[in-house]
Amino acid sequence: MRGLKNKRVLITGGASGIGAATAARFLEEGSAVCVLDRDAEARARIQQELPALSGVLGADVGSLPQVQAAVGEAIRMMGGLDVVVNNAGISIRHNFLDITPEEWDKVLAVNLTGVFYIAQIAARHMWGQGSGVILQTASTNGIMGYPYYADYNATKAGVIELTKSMALELAPKVRVCAVAPGYVLTPMQRAEYTDAMLEEVNRKIPLRRHARPEEIAALFAFLACDDAAFITGQVFTCDGGEIAGGLASR
Repeated sequence: MRGLKNKRVLITGGASGIGAATAARFLEEGSAVCVLDRDAEARARIQQELPALSGVLGADVGSLPQVQAAVGEAIRMMGGLDVVVNNAGISIRHNFLDITPEEWDKVLAVNLTGVFYIAQIAARHMWGQGSGVILQTASTNGIMGYPYYADYNATKAGVIELTKSMALELAPKVRVCAVAPGYVLTPMQRAEYTDAMLEEVNRKIPLRRHARPEEIAALFAFLACDDAAFITGQVFTCDGGEIAGGLASR
């Protein structure tokens, strides 16, 4: 893709799943890449799998001091920052009536407050240099209703509206978009399915399968490249047609 060579890219939640696939894709495009992840085992694994990474940083995105230190270190390692993929997130499956205040706070801290922290610090740097792209991981959960994930759904809807507001305020220097994946078959997700469960979920999706992490990574790469230079403030679903027919919460 045009314009990604030598771009300096930071990916949060970058040591596994969609984040790791996105790191690999940007490296293939010739970008310099730092990943940030709070999981020490995942960080050690991604460092072995992608030795070309410019840095592998540990931080909890819900902690402002840790985010400030990590983003500053990424900028130091790469000599600047051109693209951020704001991907870190968690979910806890619970009946709405059983969500505790502690669980609510935990999900919001990572999925929404953490996105805000990363985005604001990155945007200040990009505004100063006169250019940049911030891409955020939303979800079809932020567009359609899903049972048992009220806290997660609320955060992803928040990411969508945050993205639109940022795009308006940061134009014309910084572009901001969100990607809203549907079902993605990461290794962690596959481990939670029996074969029968996987088949049942696939049946709901018009393309009859889950997305591969690499397919979400490809969309992030396109939105960061020069061919997407006139795209900002948009949310792109990548869900195999899942929400087109209102299938998401059946």
